[in-house]
Amino acid sequence: MSGAAAALNAARRRLVVDSLGIWVIAIIVGGIFGFTARQGGLSLVEAIAFSSILFAGASQYAAVGLLVINTPWPSIALLVWLLNARHLLYSASIAPYTAKLPLKVRAGLGFLLTDEAFALTTAHIARLGRIDVPAAWYAGFTIFIPWNLSTIAGWLAGAALPDPSSIGLDVVFAAAMAGLAIGLVKDRAALVALVVGCGGAVAAALVLDSSVAIMAGGLLGPLAGLTLFRRST
Repeated sequence: MSGAAAALNAARRRLVVDSLGIWVIAIIVGGIFGFTARQGGLSLVEAIAFSSILFAGASQYAAVGLLVINTPWPSIALLVWLLNARHLLYSASIAPYTAKLPLKVRAGLGFLLTDEAFALTTAHIARLGRIDVPAAWYAGFTIFIPWNLSTIAGWLAGAALPDPSSIGLDVVFAAAMAGLAIGLVKDRAALVALVVGCGGAVAAALVLDSSVAIMAGGLLGPLAGLTLFRRST
């Protein structure tokens, strides 16, 4: 086996190991969403549509909450777009590595590019110095498959489940993302992005609202990191 092949295999093994925790998180948080969707009055088909089409954890929770209080659809669509605006930066950071891929492949990977998939993919790119398309698909489906299956399970089991916050499961998503973010800090730019993003999110949550905090942290952190990176280069 050549050195390049051995390095690729080692990187892929590391990716699989890193993804194991994501599977667990997706199962738990996706199940909580299914439960929440049922409690919010969504049918099973509607809950499945949320997880398979919208496929954005924080936005799904926010949208269900807004539907419960009869918020107009244009307002929900705007909030969902704002909550997911950080994915524009995710895509931009990976775009140089995917520029030569077919449009269909880029579109598919873009659809699957969640926070967790971005963390796994960028860490894998950092190890190899290039995009590994099969690994990128794996990173995307690592969250998509368990998230959707657990959404169904959570909805079906909703009648028997207690309130997730009463048993501490409501903090799993946040704790998992914090761990992934810390693991990605490799230089000053990444550290600045983490500190500014966390600080901006906490400040927005205290002054405004938790839904605004997600958007603020997701935008301010990467922008600060990119600014420092460009100045250093």
